[in-house]
Amino acid sequence: MNHSNLYQKIYEIVADIPEGRVATYGQIAWMAGRPNAPRVVGYAMSRVPAGLNLPCHRVVNKSGKLAPYQVFGGEQFQRALLEKEGVTFLENGCIDLKKCQWSIYVPEEDME
Repeated sequence: MNHSNLYQKIYEIVADIPEGRVATYGQIAWMAGRPNAPRVVGYAMSRVPAGLNLPCHRVVNKSGKLAPYQVFGGEQFQRALLEKEGVTFLENGCIDLKKCQWSIYVPEEDME
């Protein structure tokens, strides 16, 4: 898979992250078929074409930490966007991944 195809797959996955949920770089890499390439996801996020209007603010690191200052102009901007969507944070400033991480699996009780 060349980079442009991989980036396109990453962008499609990011576009599907629902409001109020977040996904990690590693999770997106796994979903894109490249489980050992979370840094590639980060690189792809830094190269998103402006017209795609992706919810990039919903992509976080494996600890639930927000993006560095240069990405959104500061943690507070990304945090405000996520809080507006209902994403909850722990006392240490990280996202509560147990409550807010996007799951692509449907629980069995929801399938009945």
